[in-house]
Amino acid sequence: MPVPQRQKLPFEVWALVAGGFTVALGYGVVAPAIPQFALEFDVSSFAASAIVSAFALMRLVSAPLAGWVVGRLGERSTYIIGILVVAGSTGAAALAVSYPQFLVLRGIGGIGSAMFTVAATALLIKVSPPHARGRVASVNAAGFLLGGLLGPVLGGAVAVFGLRAPFVCYFFTLIAAATVVAIALRRSATAGRTPRGSHDERAELTLGAALRIPQYRTLLWSVFTFGWSSFGVRVSVIPILVAVTFHGDATMAAWVLAAYAAGNALLIFPSGKWNDTVGRKPLLVSGSVILTAAYAAFPAAPVLWAAIVIMFVAGAGSALVNPGQQAVLADVLAGRRGGAVVAGYSMMSDLGGVLGPLIAGAIVDIAGFGWAFGVTAALIAVAAIAWSLAPASRPLLDDTGTPGRA
Repeated sequence: MPVPQRQKLPFEVWALVAGGFTVALGYGVVAPAIPQFALEFDVSSFAASAIVSAFALMRLVSAPLAGWVVGRLGERSTYIIGILVVAGSTGAAALAVSYPQFLVLRGIGGIGSAMFTVAATALLIKVSPPHARGRVASVNAAGFLLGGLLGPVLGGAVAVFGLRAPFVCYFFTLIAAATVVAIALRRSATAGRTPRGSHDERAELTLGAALRIPQYRTLLWSVFTFGWSSFGVRVSVIPILVAVTFHGDATMAAWVLAAYAAGNALLIFPSGKWNDTVGRKPLLVSGSVILTAAYAAFPAAPVLWAAIVIMFVAGAGSALVNPGQQAVLADVLAGRRGGAVVAGYSMMSDLGGVLGPLIAGAIVDIAGFGWAFGVTAALIAVAAIAWSLAPASRPLLDDTGTPGRA
C-alpha cells in the first residue's frame, strides 16, 4: 500500500542537511581564496592550481580508505572525524608560511573530505525512509546548493580581512557542522552504529556483489559523467569560453554559472517528489538527454544571453539527474551496510571531476571549444542510453521488504 508522500522526514535527515549546508557555505567562502593565497608564496599559476588538484586527487585515492573506516567505526563517527580532519587542516593552512606546507595541508584536507563525503552519503541513505529517498536526496542537494550560493557572498565580506581570513571562517563552519551532527544524532537509534554480531546488524553489500547489479554499474558511469560535466567542465572550461568567445570578465562568467544554479533550484524539489512517484528511470533518462543537448549547444551560443539560457536549461536537467542518482544508490543498498559501495560511487564522481577539466581543457587547446563540449555531451548521451536500457522492472528489495523501483 503506498505511503503518503508528504509524511514528515526524520529529524536525522534535517540534521545532516544542516551539516551539509554549513560545509557548503564554508567551502564557498574559501574556494575563491585558495589559488590566490597560493600565489602569495610567489609560485606559478600552474602551482597555484595544483593546490586544487591535490585536494581532489587525495579525495579520489583515499575514498577506499574512507569506505573501510565506515565499515569499522560506523557512519556517524567517520562523518565527525572526517570533518574534524578537514577543519584541522584548514585552520593550519591559514597559518601556512610556505607553499609546500599549504600543499600538504590541502592534501590532508582531501583525505578528511573523502571520509566525510562517503560517511555523509551512507548516513543519509541509512536514515532515509524507503518511500522518500528521492525527496531526501533533493532536500540534501538543495542544502548544498544554497550553501554554495551564499558562500561566495559571505566570502566577499570575509576577504576584506585578508586571504587568510576565509580559511579561519571555513574552520569555524566545519566545527559548527561537526557539532550539529554530533549533538543531533548522539541518541539516534537509526543513525547509531549497530554492534557487530548483534541480531539487528544489517547485512553488508560488497562491492563485487554491487557490480553485478545492472543499476549500480549504470550508476557508476552516470556519476562519472555528472562529475565530468557539472563538477569539472562547468566550473573550469565554461568561464574560459565566456572570456574567449564573448570577451567577458569574471562577472559575466559568474552570471552564466548562476543561471545553472537557478535552473537547478527551480526543479530540485519537484525532482525529488517525481523520483518517489514516477520512478528513478524516467527522470534519469530525461535529465541526461537535457544535459546532452545543453552541453552540445553551449559552444554554438551566438550571444551571451543565449549562453545564459542554455546553462539555465542545463541546471534544470541536472536537478532531474542528481536526486535520482542518490536514490538509485539507496535502492541498491536497500538497507544494507556498504561502505565500499558508497566509496565506489564517490570515487567515480571525483574521477570525472578530476579528468573533465584536464581532458576538456586539452581538447580546447587542440581542437577548440566545440569538440570539448561535444565530447562532454557524448559522454552524457551514453549515460542516457545506459539508463534507458537498464532494467527497471526487476524489484530491488528495500529495508522494509517492499519491492523498490529504479
